[in-house]
Amino acid sequence: MISKTMRTILHALSYGNIEVEASRRLADIKKLDAMRIFFKTLDTKVYNGNHEVPVRLYFPSEEAMSGDVVEGEKYPVLLFFHGGGWVTESIENYDRVCSRMAQSTGHIVMSVEYRLAPEYRFPIPFEDCYEAAKALYTGRLILPADPDRITIIGDSAGGNLAAAVCLKARNTGDFTPKKQILIYPAVNNCYTEKSPYRSVQENGEDYLLTAVKMEDYLKLYESSPDDRQNPYFAPILEKDLSHMPDTLILTAEFDPLRDEGEAYGKRLEEAGNYVEVHRIPEALHGYFALGIRFLHVQESFEIMNKFLEKEADKTWKQDIQNGEN
Repeated sequence: MISKTMRTILHALSYGNIEVEASRRLADIKKLDAMRIFFKTLDTKVYNGNHEVPVRLYFPSEEAMSGDVVEGEKYPVLLFFHGGGWVTESIENYDRVCSRMAQSTGHIVMSVEYRLAPEYRFPIPFEDCYEAAKALYTGRLILPADPDRITIIGDSAGGNLAAAVCLKARNTGDFTPKKQILIYPAVNNCYTEKSPYRSVQENGEDYLLTAVKMEDYLKLYESSPDDRQNPYFAPILEKDLSHMPDTLILTAEFDPLRDEGEAYGKRLEEAGNYVEVHRIPEALHGYFALGIRFLHVQESFEIMNKFLEKEADKTWKQDIQNGEN
């Protein structure tokens, strides 16, 4: 349980609206990481039209970073979109998170430097992520990935982008993601008192990420209020969620986004997809960026690795399909 003293501290830190430049300066403190020199990385790029989208590859070992990567051996890949409300954070701020992810899962992690709002509003950040995914799946990168061993993953706003990329891939047929991992994803379009999700009211004031901040993030991300009705902006609005990837959703107990993430998982499952939803007890939004010594992070990697190792349960899927016929 969260102690009374800790609740008091959290309440004091859960201040109101977003100030973009101040939030970015605070996030950029993470760049001052003395461990960065030990990370095994390779920088490259993809293109969204004429725009160059930087991406960074993180390797789980020296062997994975060897010349074999270029010469044709195919490794499992996590295609990662970082959080930050579509407004803050960067590849460099997530260096430690992605390096740890590569080591903990045995996957190469590809992190995407999508453009940020409010300078670049919806759909530009989403399109940057989609084009990066398309390049990876269609073999237009230095990394020779096996499409069947790529998992799309994101946390918070990055979970929103991951879900939206998988949705568009299903709609267009440009590529076919097999798995997605959504870590406390933002999939809805409202964080006022009109929200249908209890967690917005229960957890929307005293646990760092507030409902007021979420509304600010949406206003900074949208190009117009009409965007909020677009499933690529708010994936839970999609009416047809059939034929989506196998999905793992991790939610945090004291998170205003908790219930919408779990509701999205339920809707995916009802549409006939394989879905796992795990709520991390006593966790706050953003816990995944903490160090590996934190139990919430350890628990999450245990769940993720079991999901990544799991083959698609074709018998289960066949049973679902037979039930629909």
